[in-house]
Order: sequence, then C-alpha cells, then structure tokens
Amino acid sequence: MPRGGRGARLTLARRARVADDRRMLPADNHSHSEWSWDAIAGSMDGSCARAAELGLPAITFTEHVDLTRWVIAPERRALLKVHADLVGPDGRFDAPPLDIDGYLACVERCRARYPGLRILAGAEVESPHWHADRVEALLATGTFDRVIGGLHSVVVGGGPWMVEELYQPYAPPGLDPAGVMRAYLTEALAMAGSTGPFEVLAHIDYPVRDWPAASGPFDPAVFEDEYRAVLRALAGSGRALEVNTRVPLSPEIVRWWHQEGGDAVSFGSDAHTPPAVADGFAEAAAMVRGCGFRPGREPHHLWRRA
Repeated sequence: MPRGGRGARLTLARRARVADDRRMLPADNHSHSEWSWDAIAGSMDGSCARAAELGLPAITFTEHVDLTRWVIAPERRALLKVHADLVGPDGRFDAPPLDIDGYLACVERCRARYPGLRILAGAEVESPHWHADRVEALLATGTFDRVIGGLHSVVVGGGPWMVEELYQPYAPPGLDPAGVMRAYLTEALAMAGSTGPFEVLAHIDYPVRDWPAASGPFDPAVFEDEYRAVLRALAGSGRALEVNTRVPLSPEIVRWWHQEGGDAVSFGSDAHTPPAVADGFAEAAAMVRGCGFRPGREPHHLWRRA
C-alpha cells in the first residue's frame, strides 16, 4: 500500500489510542465521602471536583455498610477520640447505618453539578459472606452501581476483631504478624468462595497497612500459597480483584491473579478525603498493564486481560 494510505492511518490511530490509554487514569471505584461513618473529613462534592480536575472517567462512592459488631478492647476504647459512644456495654462497636436516601440524593446533586464526570453509587460491604441476607435486603432499598466486598476483620477468641487491632499488645494471644496475615487470607478465601453479594474483592492486602516495622518488610512470597488460593477462588466466582492504592499492591499478587485466571481488575484509592482521590493511580495503572491487563471498552469499565 502506498505510504500514507489506509494501513498507515490505522497504525497512527492505533498508536494514538495506546497513547491515550497511557495518559488516562483509570476510574476510581473505591472512595468514601461524608456518608461513610469513618470519613470525618469526607466530601462527595470535593471528591467529585478532584476527580474532574484529574480527568478521571468516573468515580464510585462505595460508602461503608458495616454490619459486623467488632470487639473493642478496653485499652482501645480509652484511646478513641471519636465514635467512643458507638461502643456498647458489651464492648462491641456498632457502626452507624448508611443513610441510603440521603446518600443517593447527594449522588444526584453531584451528577447535576459535574455532568462531565460519571458518578456511580456504590457500597463497601464488610464481610458480606457473614451477613448475606441483611446485605441483600439493604441493597434492595436503593440503586447501587457497584458493590465491593471489604474484609476488615477476623474471628479470634470467639469474636470479630479489626485486623489492625490484632497487632496490638492487648490483642488475644496466639497470633504473630504472620499468623494475622494467614488468618486474614483464610477468611478472604471463605469470602471469595461464597455467594455473598459483592462484585469486587477490595484490598486483599489489608493487613499490610499496619504491618509492624519490627517484623521487617512485608514479603508476599511468604504467603504465596494462601494468596493464590484466594485468587483462584475469586477468579472462579467471576468477580474482580481490586488494586487498592492506599498501600501499593505488590506486582507479584497481580501477576498471580493473571496466572490463576483472573479476568478483571478494579482500581480503588480508598480515599476518605478529596485530596486522596486516585492517589497513586498512574503508577498502579502502569504496574497492572505490565501484568497483562488493559483498559476496558469504555474508560469507566474495569480493566480486562489483554
């Protein structure tokens, strides 16, 4: 074909699309606003403004739906500066319910104010495999575009403890940091293999956020068998894996996801304040691309296997 013909134009167009893919940040599918009980400085309007400033194709507000009554040790309760009133006389924490009507009304206001930004309604459900019936009933009351499953706790000593608490001196005995990680991945395996109502497994590396410095750098290879078991079950369920950028997810875990048959990747900042929206996304997107995933057919879609 002559130089400058149709083949050359297609090649240039293909290169342009690749360049656009590399410049465009993925959608932020895991963020929180003032409608989440722990987002003290959250603002849906502020997060939308930040997403628009960054040129994100979409943002999802996955507000907390926490039905688990966590154990709060007396030592921890004494340190609480906020929400101390949510700890009952039995030492269990009762998270406030999501105000679905107020939340959805706020989503609609932001959609009207930011017409160039796709704004999705969502929920982050804590341990959905423990509360499947209650979660199904709750989600039936509102329109949610995306539901992610967030595992933040494991059962130790007969009660559910927040993972970060298990690194503390007052935690039940018997679990060193490696034991905490394995207990978490064991519960994540149960959740991934369940019929619980969620589409994306959030922060598979959640315990790494508070990994004790005294234990040395966290090495995912030590837990490869456990990670692979979770990823295999998740792939079999047809769900997606989240690359959460609160702590950069290890590339090894994303490669294992690809090897175990994982089809889709979702990106989430887990932002609880507007400045944290899409934090670290450029680096995360480059890493995920290197592990064999590419943007979906539309900019707001999940990334898929190449």
